[in-house]
Amino acid sequence: MSTSPSPLLELSRINKSFGPVQVLRDVDFTVTAGEVTALVGDNGAGKSTLVKCVSGIYSIDSGIVFYDGEPISINGPRDAADRGIEVVYQDLALCDNLDVVQNMFLGRERRTGLVLDEATMEELAAETLAGLSVRTVKSLRQPVSSLSGGQRQTVAIAKAVLWNSNVVILDEPTAALGVAQTGQVLELARRMADNGLAVVLISHNMNDVFAVADRVAALYLGRMAAQVPITEVTHAQVVELITAGRSGDLGLPAAGSGDDYGLNGARG
Repeated sequence: MSTSPSPLLELSRINKSFGPVQVLRDVDFTVTAGEVTALVGDNGAGKSTLVKCVSGIYSIDSGIVFYDGEPISINGPRDAADRGIEVVYQDLALCDNLDVVQNMFLGRERRTGLVLDEATMEELAAETLAGLSVRTVKSLRQPVSSLSGGQRQTVAIAKAVLWNSNVVILDEPTAALGVAQTGQVLELARRMADNGLAVVLISHNMNDVFAVADRVAALYLGRMAAQVPITEVTHAQVVELITAGRSGDLGLPAAGSGDDYGLNGARG
C-alpha cells in the first residue's frame, strides 16, 4: 500500500460542550486534498457540531486544528473562508428571486466603482461551472426558483468552489433528490476531488458513500469510532460503526477494556 498524502485539514482531540452536555469528545478527523471523505453517524452523533467547529460557527473548547500542517485558529466563518473552507448546507442558502450569477456572488459582488460588474461576474460564474463540467444549468440568468433540486444543489456547490476553496463540505447534498439528480451531484463531488479539492460528504445514504468516497469517518455519540479507506470496510461494518461504535476489531474499544483510544487510527 502506498503512503497516504499528508492531510490538508486535520483536527486533533477536539472537544465541544454546550453547558453540561459534551457533544464532541477527543475527536480526530483528517481531510486530504484529492479525496472525498464521507462523514457518517446517527442523528445526534455530532456531525453538525463538528462541521460548525470547522467552519467557525462554533468555537472549540480544546484541541488543535491543523491546516496544511500548521496549527491555526478558526475564530469565525471569515477565518474559515479565508482558509478556503466552504460549507454547502442542506438548506442551500440560495435566494429564489435571484438568478444563478446573482446567487453565486451574493454578498461578494464585483463592482466597478458603484456599478455592479455584471460581465465579469457572469464570466467567472461560467468558468467555474465549466471547470466542474456542469452542463445541467442552461442559463446563468434564469432565476434559481426555476431550477430543479439537482440544479440548485449544483449552483450551491459551484458557489462554494468559486471562492478558491480548498475544502468543500457537503451537508446531505442528495437528501431530497431523485436517482438521476443524485448521480449528478455525486459525480460533481468526485470531480471536485479529482480537481484537487478536499471534499467532505456528510450522508446517511450508504449507497452514496460507497459510490463516491475514498475514506469514511464514523462518529458515534460524539467520538470518532474509525476513519478508514472505503475499500477496507463493508456496508455492514459502517452501519455497525454508526449504530454501535464498533465492528469486530474496528472502532472504539470494547466496554471495560480501559483503553481510551479507538483502533485503526481513530482516537475516541
